[in-house]
Order: sequence, then structure tokens, then C-alpha cells
Amino acid sequence: MQVVGIKFRNSAKVYYFAPEGLQDLERGDYVVVETVRGQEAGRVAFPPREMPEEAIPSRLKGVLRQATALDLTQMERYRQREKQVLVRCREQVAEHGLAMKVIRAEYNFNGTYLTFYFTSEKRVDFRALVKDLARAFKARIELHQVGVRDEVRLLGGYGLCGCPHCCATWLTGFRPISIRMAKQQDLPLSPMEISGVCGRLLCCLAYENGFYAEVKKGLPRVGSTIQTPRGVGKVVSVNVLRESVQVKLEDDVTCAFALQELESSPQETQQPSRRRGRRRKQ
Repeated sequence: MQVVGIKFRNSAKVYYFAPEGLQDLERGDYVVVETVRGQEAGRVAFPPREMPEEAIPSRLKGVLRQATALDLTQMERYRQREKQVLVRCREQVAEHGLAMKVIRAEYNFNGTYLTFYFTSEKRVDFRALVKDLARAFKARIELHQVGVRDEVRLLGGYGLCGCPHCCATWLTGFRPISIRMAKQQDLPLSPMEISGVCGRLLCCLAYENGFYAEVKKGLPRVGSTIQTPRGVGKVVSVNVLRESVQVKLEDDVTCAFALQELESSPQETQQPSRRRGRRRKQ
């Protein structure tokens, strides 16, 4: 089945559409498609190509047409209005006394649909607000509540690494992140060092977690006793990237050994346990 990949603004995710005979589409071209929010302009992520039906999540909607110069002019004009619209919406929220923070406004390409993204710590009854906004902007209004991660994705910015946020550039979704990933990579467990701008654990903790988990399977555990070229010693630390271990020998000297240098298996040596047996009464 032939599909064409389309990306929409503020999203790295690729959506599948049927090309409907538009075989000359190229990457980067703008097209008009039908979505749940009405007609929207998107950019071609990959041109029409064959894909197995089992790889396609559901029945595809078709591409309506290739975007014209008028469509693109309209889209740019409404995008220029979004900052002004956002300010006006925030004023309306204050007038209604609603406990919500409006973070972004987005028009569809022809101005018939206007979405406001907001955050709130509790449920908000915004029905009266929607009516006022619809009268003010002459468009269909949607208020969409998002979490702290999505707030950062929508606003953009830079992370602790100095690079643009992954969620705002190329991530297509949020993966579950756990403190165990930080422990696996021997990172400091200070929240200030392993948390992102959103206040949640850094998404990048998941990027190398699989590598650390795989390498550590072949390394002896800290505290285990192993055989080395210089005798028996106790592992005091491991270096996953170098695939080496620091071992404290019986003469209290600490040496580093690569995994290949170890004479025995990297599995820890079991120490004989002393078990006290009970005397049987005669």
C-alpha cells in the first residue's frame, strides 16, 4: 500500500496519509490534509512509497492537494497573529478567574481552527471561556491541557547540555524514565543534576541505558572478589566505557585491569560461608 509521511508543526512524529495520486511529492513540500481538527497544512517527511498494510496503524485519510502559494500565505499570516491571540486569551482567562496557565496558541493554516494549550494543577471549567474566545476570534476553539513535559516541548529552549531540547526537536514521544537508569549509569542521584527543565528525570537517561546494562553483565560487581594477573583482589569500582575494573589487592594496592586481562571469569568468587551446626542432644 502506498503512503506518504507528513509532519506537522511542533511535532517530530510522522503521520501516514494516502497520496491519492500525488506521486510527484517530494520531501519538504507542503500539502493540505484532513485531520480531526479540520484541514491542516503539513510538510512531506518522505515521498510516496510502498509499505505493508500491517505496518499501517489504521485506515488512512488522503492528501487533499498540494499547498498553493495562497495556502502558504494564509498560513504565515495566521501564524503571525498567534502571539497577539495568546495575549488576548490570557486576558480573558484572568477576567474569568480561572486557575490555568495558557502557554501557546496555534491556528490551522486557514484560520478556521484555533487551539490553546494550557497547564493547570486541577480540573478547570472553561466552557464560558470557550464561548467568549469563539466570539472574539471567529474560529472553532479548542483548549488542550498538557503536562509539564509537553509544556517544554511546545515552548522549546535549551537543556543542561547546551543543545535544544530533544522533545522539541526530534523525539516522537516520551519514554518512561526511572531513577534506576541513573543508578545503572553511576550518575549522581541529585535531582538538580539528573532532572530537566520540566522538573522530571532527563529523557536522555534512556539513550545509553541499554549499553550500560549489557556491558555490566560481563563486568564483576563492586564488592566481589576476583582473580587478577597480580593475584586475588576485591573490586572497588567499574568503568563501563573503558570496560575495566579497579581492584584492591591483598597487599592494599589498587590496580586497574581491562576485562581481557582478568585471568578468570569476571563472575564474582563466592566466599565460603561458615555455618554453625547445632549440637544434637544425646
